[in-house]
Amino acid sequence: MRGDRIVFVGQAPDDARAQTTIEAGGLVVAPGFIDLHTHVDFTVESVPAAHACVRQGVTTVVTGNCGNSAFPAPAFSIDFESYAARVQATEPAVNLAALVGHGALRTAVVGEDRRAATAEETGRMADLLGVAAQQGAFGLSTGLIYAPGSFADTDEVAALADVAHAHDLLYATHLRDEGDGLLGALDEALDVARRTGVRLQVSHLKAMGPPNHGKVRDALVRIDEARASGLDVACDVYPYTASSTLLTSRLPDWAMDGGDVRLLERLQDADTSARIAEELEGNADWAFLPDAVVLAGLPAGRYSEFVGCNLREVAKRTDRTAAQAMLDVLRRHDAQVWIVNHAMAEEDVRTVLRHPAAAVCSDGWELTTDCEGSPHPRHFGTFARIFKEYCRSDASSGEAPGAILSLPEAIHKMTALPAARLGLTDRGVLAPGQIADVAVFDPDKVADTATYRAPKSYALGTRAVLVNGIPVLMEGEQTPARPGRVLRKTRP
Repeated sequence: MRGDRIVFVGQAPDDARAQTTIEAGGLVVAPGFIDLHTHVDFTVESVPAAHACVRQGVTTVVTGNCGNSAFPAPAFSIDFESYAARVQATEPAVNLAALVGHGALRTAVVGEDRRAATAEETGRMADLLGVAAQQGAFGLSTGLIYAPGSFADTDEVAALADVAHAHDLLYATHLRDEGDGLLGALDEALDVARRTGVRLQVSHLKAMGPPNHGKVRDALVRIDEARASGLDVACDVYPYTASSTLLTSRLPDWAMDGGDVRLLERLQDADTSARIAEELEGNADWAFLPDAVVLAGLPAGRYSEFVGCNLREVAKRTDRTAAQAMLDVLRRHDAQVWIVNHAMAEEDVRTVLRHPAAAVCSDGWELTTDCEGSPHPRHFGTFARIFKEYCRSDASSGEAPGAILSLPEAIHKMTALPAARLGLTDRGVLAPGQIADVAVFDPDKVADTATYRAPKSYALGTRAVLVNGIPVLMEGEQTPARPGRVLRKTRP
């Protein structure tokens, strides 16, 4: 490597001299990993060293997923350009590629009301998306399971996807339903792709709730049929059977009309609160599983002691029903409550991971183990876990142990595949002329150490990591260097 580029791959000439040599005998030298689905746009400014990424060999993170991005926010004069400048000023250790969140667009134009956008409002959202594309954003994302994205109809989404297609942006979507309505929600996303021609990325494909386990097989069949018909569609997956999100995502859609402020007003009204609880307790599908929903993080207050407990345990210890306990927690903590939701099947994870169009992602946002609460272990272990649990024959998983991916297949899902989805032509492979993002690891020792009960633990086995040609990890220890860049998509 010279500067930030790879200049030669192969056996070095006898007269070659280098300022720095990394001894990699017996190790794997791979392109730096690209995490296609993260939410670190909300944490990287406070933790620019990005320890959790660096220690796994991740050199580029994609932000702004699930419809939630830090821009645009015209009321605060925040666009992609100003956000990128702010992040770059912190000197991040890794590269960032940003998507534009539909939720951010809708909040900026429509607000948080549960209603359809007018044609004029849809046009304004399209204009904001076009500006972000001109400034270098890589894609559009939706989180159609979350308010305010859930308030949008398919036509609104398609109108924005049409703009994304015009700018050659990727469209990544958290489907409207990942439980009983998974296949219908996937059909909606495929319909948007057919109508607009946009490149479609189905975010963290999964089936939530025991009655829906196995549906990912049908989902992948539909994706394959769409690909065979000419659609550019793929997906990503994280290697865990639990998700992590806000507790408000379990609520009926009408309760979130007007955002958190209006929700908290409803929770203060006894009759309305009782109505919400009744709907939760009458929900027979996956959305309300009190034994599976574990409190992972919340502001200091009445229920802080229950972090790590599921809603059933909270209910028992407070002499409430599970639904009442859930609403109590939201009410006392300003609706800012994070959960870990154990609602998926290991065999489904493996089914999606085997698919050739499935990339690996973390869906993470925590960048240091010095964080609050009891977060999901995926923040600290996703990429190492792939090698330990799904590449090596000595995998420790008791449910379905054994290798399902070769080492080259796994690396492809972390490097060249996500690079291709983003349109990153100079990263994702090791070749002359490519940017020198490199990960060096021991294939026999790389392992995740974070668990659900003890999640704040970094991965092991990564020996060296270079970002833009500069070492950020050497001999397993992080260096002071922070050479990351906010990347900008090159317009066609």
